Amino acid sequence: MNIFQTFRLAGKSIIGSKLRSFLTMLGMIIGVASVIILVGLMNGVKNYIISSFSELGTNIITVSVTNTDTRKVDVDEVYEFADKYSNVFLGVSPKVSVRSTLKNGTESLSTTVLGVGEDYLELNSLELSSGRFIHYADIKNRYNGAVIGSYIAEELYGGKVSVGDTIKINGQVYNIIGIQKERADSEANSVDDVVYIPYSNATRLAGSGNIGSYIFAAVDNDAVEKAEDILDNYLYGIMKNDNLYNIASMTQMLETVSSMTGILSAILGGIAGISLLVAGIGIMNIMLVSVVERTKEIGIRKSLGAKKRDIMTQFVIEAASISMIGGIMGIILGYAGTKSLGNLFGIEAAPTVNSILLAFGISAAIGIIFGYMPANKAANLNPIDALRTE
Repeated sequence: MNIFQTFRLAGKSIIGSKLRSFLTMLGMIIGVASVIILVGLMNGVKNYIISSFSELGTNIITVSVTNTDTRKVDVDEVYEFADKYSNVFLGVSPKVSVRSTLKNGTESLSTTVLGVGEDYLELNSLELSSGRFIHYADIKNRYNGAVIGSYIAEELYGGKVSVGDTIKINGQVYNIIGIQKERADSEANSVDDVVYIPYSNATRLAGSGNIGSYIFAAVDNDAVEKAEDILDNYLYGIMKNDNLYNIASMTQMLETVSSMTGILSAILGGIAGISLLVAGIGIMNIMLVSVVERTKEIGIRKSLGAKKRDIMTQFVIEAASISMIGGIMGIILGYAGTKSLGNLFGIEAAPTVNSILLAFGISAAIGIIFGYMPANKAANLNPIDALRTE
């Protein structure tokens, strides 16, 4: 008997018991769809996180320094260092964070005030909706000028704020010189919830003359690793102890995020894959029942000259067909489910080719593996005993 006849007989058997065949496939459909949906959603989450980090600048390098009485990093020297390696660094900005109370008339709120340099705007690809950013002269003269985020403008001024208005920061009056363009729907604790002032003023607000945080920007993403090495050598030369400083880049964070989401995706895919194993056991059970029900048929075929391999091939192909049809239906369901859930959660989730091929390959393999035992049992039936069966 050729392979085409075998597939025709398998199809006839599946169609002959539609309900039982569908219930047998159901476990495979759910298992394949679950694997595709979970892996697709995790990839969507991964892409969303990477996109969010990319908006912050993948060429940004953050340096934190713990200054001591005998060893400390000087701001002017840091600027000279960045200028010296201008082929690697776009620029640098000190960063001083001060938790402060902001007031406008009777309205007040608590937020983070950032003391930064004149290059901070460009390094972080920020935009202003009006006004200007901090200048070198502002830093030099400790000018009380502030650039506010859109959240601050909404909360303290009801959105009606102009350049030249004033704001109180920890009781000190600052002139608003610029308003940052909205980036995160003007929500609390977002990038819109911020006030920028000259870092020279921020050190005074913080009550410390030492600056322990700097933002560097490499000329491009390919230069980040080289920039980190140069920074490491520079800082170690000053501090003499690598525990007194830390260098972190968005590239490192992205690699960590990608690694973590990859592991989580594999774990979730593995958990969903357990249902494929259960589906395989279900197929094996149904095929064993089918062997019992068709014992007489098997006996007749063997008495007419069917060989052991013909009987085995028939039952293996039948099991594999059930499994693969379930796998195809699972792929369709998984594709639709991934798209729908992605839209529901607001992420661009799509099934990956690898997850589809893996799920389909596993479903086919399970059909063959779990169909082998019933097929072997059918092939080993004694034709005389089989013919006696009623």
